[in-house]
Amino acid sequence: MRHLRNIFNLGIKELRSLLGDKAMLTLIVFSFTVSVYSSATVTPGSLNLAPIAIADMDQSQLSNRIVNSFYRPWFLPPEMITADEMDAGLDAGRYTFAINIPPNFQRDVLAGRQPDIQVNVDATRMSQAFTGNGYIQNIINGEVNSFVARYRDNSEPLVSLETRMRFNPNLDPAWFGGVMAIINNITMLAIVLTGSALIREREHGTVEHLLVMPITPFEIMMAKVWSMGLVVLVVSGLSLVLMVKGVLGVPIEGSIPLFMLGVALSLFATTSIGIFMGTIARSMPQLGLLVILVLLPLQMLSGGSTPRES
Repeated sequence: MRHLRNIFNLGIKELRSLLGDKAMLTLIVFSFTVSVYSSATVTPGSLNLAPIAIADMDQSQLSNRIVNSFYRPWFLPPEMITADEMDAGLDAGRYTFAINIPPNFQRDVLAGRQPDIQVNVDATRMSQAFTGNGYIQNIINGEVNSFVARYRDNSEPLVSLETRMRFNPNLDPAWFGGVMAIINNITMLAIVLTGSALIREREHGTVEHLLVMPITPFEIMMAKVWSMGLVVLVVSGLSLVLMVKGVLGVPIEGSIPLFMLGVALSLFATTSIGIFMGTIARSMPQLGLLVILVLLPLQMLSGGSTPRES
């Protein structure tokens, strides 16, 4: 009982020290509010309302089908321009994509030739340029193939394959990005809080005072583990309910208590890593550098940034 009482009292001391550290409190609040929201919404994984312009030099049924195939939420309604206006519009930033459909395009397609459609991309908008180029190619190829198939053969297959997404039907990146931001911040804060707490006590000379008292190093370590882990556990639960479910509107179908149990098990490991790194580092700048070296492999191998199979 004496060991448990010492661990509890030392943990309360750690919580009081954290309440007096405004920088750490600001980091905790930012990581589970602004960081979660921005990770889910600021950088979408797919194309969203990209401005596009089309120079239709053919004015045929096929070219009209291509023009009408660009719609929300991926593209804004296409702006019809002439070929001479394309370069000026791209330079001015009025649109990201400019498509030039050549004259006699439908006639050449039906004749079995392979006419080209020019797609101009504003590469300064890197996030949309690469993704949008693939979208445009797939849309144009799909419309051309569908038009040619209906023109030459009106028969439709009796069986069609439909792919449906079970857990995220609309493939909304916010549903995945918000939860992954919480998980990444849990790992980061668990390491930073425990490591910084140990370094702060070493800088103030508190560790030497504790070691001369009837307290074992195990009790000192476990006090930091449960106190800092409790802080991260409570704040992550509030962020999951208030930010992800409330603000972002992500429907949570799974068990929240089961998720929090997994977080608690993960915190036991990550807080231990923080204590180990706090033991190695001699100052807060050194701890920051070590955190970067440890967090990057953990996040890359976790499956949140890249598929685990890769």
